[in-house]
Amino acid sequence: MKMLTVPALILPMIAALLIGPAKATPNCLRDNQPYKLAGDSIDWSMTIRPGANCIQGLRWSTMQIYSVSIAEQPKGGEITLVGPGFRYFAKSDFKGSDSFALVVVGKNRHDEGQSVIHITVSASNDGLVANLAGY
Repeated sequence: MKMLTVPALILPMIAALLIGPAKATPNCLRDNQPYKLAGDSIDWSMTIRPGANCIQGLRWSTMQIYSVSIAEQPKGGEITLVGPGFRYFAKSDFKGSDSFALVVVGKNRHDEGQSVIHITVSASNDGLVANLAGY
């Protein structure tokens, strides 16, 4: 019997697709401005229904992302890194607020560097709404 092997980079993407319902919103944040990969730290925020999930890319047109890592895990949900982005899953009993932080390393135009993105998540029963707090 022949065994099928899957490259290590493909497994997180397959896992992200198989976890949870396919009710993710493609644009979870509104008015989000780019970070600079210049040692900056920015704050984003989103509002999400309990049990919902959110997919958000992190790349901007002038960037090449080398890596994304989780600096602080969320407590009211789960996060999965998907390429140069993330998918946040709110627990079905999620109430109040949650937060997590990501470190993005790469090159913006010609300069290499990193940024830290702090994301605050608030529970809502009104649907999935999101916005950027600023930096």
